[in-house]
Amino acid sequence: MVPLLPFSRRAAVSALFLLPGLLVGLSACTESGAPTDARRVFRYNQPESLTSLDPAFARNQANTWATTQLYNGLVELDDSLRPGPSLARRYRISPQGTTYTFWLRPDARFHDAAVFAGGKGRRVTAQDFVYSFRRLLDGATASPGGWIFRGKVLEKVGGEPSDTCFVAVNDSTLRIHLKEPFIPFLGILTMPYAYVVPHEAVDKWGKDFRAHPVGTGPFQFKEWDEGNAIIYHRNPNYWKKDAQGKRLPYLDAVQITFIQDRKTEFLTFMQSKLDFLSGIRSGSRDLIMYPDGTVREDFRGKFRIQKVPYLNTEYIGMQQDLTNLRGDNLETGRALQDKRVRQALNYALNKPELLAYFLNNVGQPGISGFVPASLPSFSAAKVPGYTYQLARARQLLAAAGYGPGKPLRLRLNTVAETKELCEYYQKKWAEVGVLVDIDVNQGAAHGELIDNGRAAFFTRSWLGDYPDAENYLALFYSPNFAPAGPNKTHFKNAAYDRLYQQAKLEQDDTKRYALYQQMDRIVVEECPVISVYYDEVVRLTQNNVRGLTPNPMNQLVLERVRKE
Repeated sequence: MVPLLPFSRRAAVSALFLLPGLLVGLSACTESGAPTDARRVFRYNQPESLTSLDPAFARNQANTWATTQLYNGLVELDDSLRPGPSLARRYRISPQGTTYTFWLRPDARFHDAAVFAGGKGRRVTAQDFVYSFRRLLDGATASPGGWIFRGKVLEKVGGEPSDTCFVAVNDSTLRIHLKEPFIPFLGILTMPYAYVVPHEAVDKWGKDFRAHPVGTGPFQFKEWDEGNAIIYHRNPNYWKKDAQGKRLPYLDAVQITFIQDRKTEFLTFMQSKLDFLSGIRSGSRDLIMYPDGTVREDFRGKFRIQKVPYLNTEYIGMQQDLTNLRGDNLETGRALQDKRVRQALNYALNKPELLAYFLNNVGQPGISGFVPASLPSFSAAKVPGYTYQLARARQLLAAAGYGPGKPLRLRLNTVAETKELCEYYQKKWAEVGVLVDIDVNQGAAHGELIDNGRAAFFTRSWLGDYPDAENYLALFYSPNFAPAGPNKTHFKNAAYDRLYQQAKLEQDDTKRYALYQQMDRIVVEECPVISVYYDEVVRLTQNNVRGLTPNPMNQLVLERVRKE
């Protein structure tokens, strides 16, 4: 196999011209030796920063998409977000829900790489998973993904993971021992953090493993010219086959570019130099879609457009703990201690109007609880939320002691990306006599203010780590107070905590979903957050792309993609 022409590290070639140029001289990545053309190279852009190809650092979409092409885990999600076998050909969960046994595939091998004897990838064993999971928990690795096991697997007296929480029974059998049942655990194991890596590559490269990845996935790493592009080649030894027995993947190569400007990215897609685009911004969205979300005539048929649910809830948080608030934030926090005020602010927002005016109806109005509409436990009927009711908002504010003679003044913390939405909130709240000042912060500073309880009233979003409502409801469990946990509002409710503990142990889906709905009803009633909308993602795909299926996790899975 002749490699791609090497990148010139001296030439300042823009990503626009890099795309076609890299195909010149690209030789066979297929077993047949047929020359490669653009129809077998999938090209996508990554505008956000991609920092690592090490799955231990797959904390954002950029890293997750890139690592998903290179690695596998024990289990994976199907298009309906149900976990199923991957490198584990089968698995069993003990009746108590605390022991998970996985039997590995005998035909899964690491990519061919110089770190192995003779340069040939070796078979994946249970010991590789024990190594990968312990590496995730090792402080020297400094992975942000250790939380997927901490507090869940069997622990020593001091709270550290036990030496026997991960056990290689033999080369092909792995056991994981939990300290108590945790129903979403199988879903957690589908995350890139739980992908398997070979110790040989980590031993050789250390921290630089980030740029020298060795996995088991459908594509294998060839080149990374940071800031310009990444190239993967087809893994000719990939263990998966399609229903006809043909070895996957169908593509010969994947090319990732890093065009940061969203307008340039959209133009590049329109020039057919990208095969796929996800999450288009307002300017491009307005160009191709009417406010009601339908596609404008000029663009119909030029490419495929999909608007699909996304496991993300956009919300406004209201801090329940005054301890770290100062100045205007303290005054705002005091006012927000009154549940009637929190509820009034929710009733005052016209969420369907917001989506139509600002987001081309990309998203669903947050008229239920905090759990987004794309999860199976969601039920707007069983968890009725807040609709637009100005009269009700005014009544609640009056009951709380506010009115024409005593207006309520609040300070809202946000970031530049959501400033326009906040100005809409500001206008709607003014209609019920609430005067809101907007503080715009840098992203990192904004997050720090919220995590440390110094913002009383703030915009935020929660993107699901795994497809279970527990991941959303954990934001209101009192032991999870930020900054150590995800409970940003420091919400505390004894009945809620009891239900959360009960739901964690309930193995029957129907009963667990009923518990989730009870918890979400408490969130609606106590209103520590305003669920503004449940997000959707717009994906654009060239007409010749086949097999690229979306799901609410917005995963990018390329192993079954074809180009015609």
